[in-house]
Amino acid sequence: MAITTKIQPRALVRASGGPRYAAALAVDALGTGLLRPFLLLYGVTVLKLSAPATGTAMTVGVVAGLVCMPAVGRWLDRGARSTVVATSMLVRVVGVALLLATPAEDVRLFAAAALFLGIGNQAWPAAHAALVATVAHGRERDAALAAGRALRNAGLGAGALIATVCLTGGTTALRALAAVTGLAYLAAAALASSVRLRAHPAAAPAGDAADGPAPRMRALLAANVVYVFCLNVPEIALPLVLVTQLHASPVWSAAVFVANTVLVVALQVPVTVLMARFPRRTVLALSGVLLTASYLGFLVAASLGHGWGAPAVATVSVLCTIGEIVYAGSATALVTVLAPAHALGGALARFELSTGFGLAVSPAVITALAPHGPSALWGGLSAATLLSSAAVAAEKDRRTPTPGAAGPVGPAGRAAQGPA
Repeated sequence: MAITTKIQPRALVRASGGPRYAAALAVDALGTGLLRPFLLLYGVTVLKLSAPATGTAMTVGVVAGLVCMPAVGRWLDRGARSTVVATSMLVRVVGVALLLATPAEDVRLFAAAALFLGIGNQAWPAAHAALVATVAHGRERDAALAAGRALRNAGLGAGALIATVCLTGGTTALRALAAVTGLAYLAAAALASSVRLRAHPAAAPAGDAADGPAPRMRALLAANVVYVFCLNVPEIALPLVLVTQLHASPVWSAAVFVANTVLVVALQVPVTVLMARFPRRTVLALSGVLLTASYLGFLVAASLGHGWGAPAVATVSVLCTIGEIVYAGSATALVTVLAPAHALGGALARFELSTGFGLAVSPAVITALAPHGPSALWGGLSAATLLSSAAVAAEKDRRTPTPGAAGPVGPAGRAAQGPA
């Protein structure tokens, strides 16, 4: 059966959860973009905390968010959808309120604020993916997930740009920025909760506990830890190489980051829809090949030295971004296909755990490899990513049909998912 590659904007909004939910995503992304890149700066400049203390508190928040993911998965598996999304936003409202209430040099209250912000940031992706998987099916759902990511990147970019402009106002502007962020999260939570969406998953079929989604996705989850390094390449690896090894102007790092954001916003949905003609697992394996090729390209570019090195790195970064787009458009979609309805939340929570773990360890791995030269950094990333791609391609899908799986609100079952 041929797969259509045209999805109307109205259908895409409907598949994403409706206009109110799309508005909630935009407001939430804008709020996150206003604060997240400058939370460290807030702790250091406004609260007069040391950089190590601020960084440690932020790390604790991220780890706490990961620890909470199994509970989020169980909540989703009981059928909650819009409630979990709204809660992930309200938790961050609490975090911002604590941030504003933190007096100077109080690291404990700042750590509490970072804790709530971390929990909300980690819980949101799984909750959002579960909601979209409930209201949309098949390739329309894949496009909706891609649209959500593009919208989020646009909001993050816009928020970060506004925040950068506001930095000239000093500590007063940073406090105002935090307050606006809290209001944005509150408005997004109200919009998300107004959708009032709940699923009614079917009971687990006999024998599924022994052969559930976790055994089926072991290779995918392990590979995802390596794949997700690509998200920190434009933010960490390339600035490190451009500034410390190629001695290029920081403008090159900023240009690469801006280009990455613009390409993701512009191409995420079209590329995901274009790749819909192929099985999701094949597309995910292909993204690993593209990322591997880009890492090898960075290895060659770094050998060019000062002069040609920086332009070459910037050029290769486009290929890396394309690999990132293909990865992001297929990975979560593949998880929603492999997981039966009754275990969707748990499967998405495990996937986000692997994502969060990869994002947490990648800065340490990248900065540890970089001093040993381009071969250690880019050669190591190339080998690990190519092996992960091969593991994804080799893993077999053993999906047990789940009769009577529920649709969004009514009795309709989940639509046929198409080839994984």
